[in-house]
Amino acid sequence: MPDTRPPDATALDAAVARAAAALAAHQRPDGHWVFPLEADATIPAEYVLLEHFLDRIDPALEARIGVYLRAIQGSHGGWPLFHDGAFDLSASVKAYFALRCLGDPPDAPHMARARAAILAAGGAERANVFTRAQLALFGAVPWRAVPMMPVEIMHLPLWFPFHLSKVSYWSRTVIVPLLVLMARRPRARNPQGVGVRELFATPPEQVRDWIRGPYRSAWGRFFKGVDVLLRAAEPLFPAASRRRAIDKAVAFVTERLNGEDGLGGIYPAIANSVMMFDTLGFPPDAPPAATAWAAVRKLLVEEPDRAWCQPCLSPVWDTALAGHAMAEAAAGVSSPASGSGDLGGACGWLAGRQITTVAGDWAVRRPGLRPGGWAFQYWNDAYPDVDDTAVVGMLLHRQGDPAHAEAIARAREWIVGMQSKGSGHFDGGWGAFEPENTHLHLNHIPFADHGALLDPPTADVTARCVSFLAQIGMAADDPVLARALAFLKREQEADGSWFGRWGTNYIYGTWSVLCALNAAGVPPDDPAVRRAVAWLVAVQRPDGGWGEDEESYAAAPHGQYRESTPSQTAWAVLGLMAAGEADHPAVARGIAYLQATQRPDGEWTERPYTAVGFPRVFYLRYHGYRLYFPLLALARYRVLRERNDRHVAFGF
Repeated sequence: MPDTRPPDATALDAAVARAAAALAAHQRPDGHWVFPLEADATIPAEYVLLEHFLDRIDPALEARIGVYLRAIQGSHGGWPLFHDGAFDLSASVKAYFALRCLGDPPDAPHMARARAAILAAGGAERANVFTRAQLALFGAVPWRAVPMMPVEIMHLPLWFPFHLSKVSYWSRTVIVPLLVLMARRPRARNPQGVGVRELFATPPEQVRDWIRGPYRSAWGRFFKGVDVLLRAAEPLFPAASRRRAIDKAVAFVTERLNGEDGLGGIYPAIANSVMMFDTLGFPPDAPPAATAWAAVRKLLVEEPDRAWCQPCLSPVWDTALAGHAMAEAAAGVSSPASGSGDLGGACGWLAGRQITTVAGDWAVRRPGLRPGGWAFQYWNDAYPDVDDTAVVGMLLHRQGDPAHAEAIARAREWIVGMQSKGSGHFDGGWGAFEPENTHLHLNHIPFADHGALLDPPTADVTARCVSFLAQIGMAADDPVLARALAFLKREQEADGSWFGRWGTNYIYGTWSVLCALNAAGVPPDDPAVRRAVAWLVAVQRPDGGWGEDEESYAAAPHGQYRESTPSQTAWAVLGLMAAGEADHPAVARGIAYLQATQRPDGEWTERPYTAVGFPRVFYLRYHGYRLYFPLLALARYRVLRERNDRHVAFGF
């Protein structure tokens, strides 16, 4: 067990100073931070397949992507969804297909192992919908392998049970260009004629149950019936109506093209837009096609010996979080950290990214609300989110520059307006991108086999909004906060934790909510707080740190993993300190763990993934988490040791 005595002040000062200097070294000249954002094999594999779809092959780049893909192959023979994770069929099929395009022979040992693992899992015919759509584009499976999603969806009125405004922003931006592809059914150029027939346990032309269960509810069986009816009816759809629907889809994409940050700012939507323009005959140098291709290329990470493609870019999120860590490092009473970066430059850069002139897709539900949020990426005007907005708003408020008062006020107005309404379970909470995105039955359509079609309110996002509103002065008995706090109380798990939708998992959610409860003035002896504290203490690991498996989104225990991680340890320590437990021995052990694992250069090493795109489907490693969260925890602990009341003064 680590030493439970409070850390030596000099050693703590040195750890904070090293961490702050290391983080400052990553700051860009214009004031912002951005770190790589890594997913699993699917995104770099899809990028390779995109080049072969277009016949725009860059051999040198693809060779380095091949190095990356081979290096992350698991001992089970396939590819996991996160570092050291279990075999995933769909990721493995895509990675294998990409390596075949790169020239890896089927009888190479690593390919033979992958093929055996894929066949043992049922073969490529059992891969998920998006993988089967990718295979259909290459003619590897018939188009009947993909659920029916007619492009005529673009004609449906807002009141219709299925409407694009009723699914999440990420689903919407991926679906719209994909509708065109499914209507036109293009064939990849595939200049090398690569196929993966060897991955099928049953020849694709003989498979009769592409669209099948297990169904999660009666809705699934209902939508399976709808799929059957649509297949029978599609040949009867008028050609003129289809042309108009395609025109609407192209207009939707073009209006949201988002420059070189791309449609929705996310790889799958951007790649689909590239293929859509190509399929419709746009020359590569036509402005929309060229812009979309540039947006894909912007996501590449090219290193001397390897390369990979990011799912998106995270500069606003990284800059806001790094700014909070730097602000805390500079707040030490006795020894503020030197070399702690340009906080004013970071805040100025963030202020310039506020979206105040564009009413995005969220305005369908809030037509009279003034825009005032921030997006996750450099630019994504149609899709700001309240999570980024709250974190940025808290940082600008903390910095105290009067020049940012209007930006904070606009952020407050927008976040308040985005709160979910109604009398149901979700009342008072916040989803990340849109309000009332809670048409849960749509998660059962065949296309949504990932179960992540929607953006309902969650505890972590709601907590961030509560923290921001409370920090800037909203009283806990204000109806906005009262409803939000009631939502958070309803969301607490039986073991005392809270689910983390966007970070792994219950440690992340519990930290987020404890910060919000503290900011809103909920006392440390509140029963919900005490249950959360007891849970965090109970899941601390013997080395003093905390860790949580991505499999906690499935059946793994809450808050447990085979190793501790710096970011999750920081969240747990920050949560305990927000709950008034700065003097708890568990906090001292957590701080000792962070000090003991800090590298001489001031950084930490963290290979496990600690964030999530879609639970059970898509996970993320933010390369910045291992830098700014441990710094924030160490610096806050130092500040609280020098305060008599041990009270965390900020919402984050």
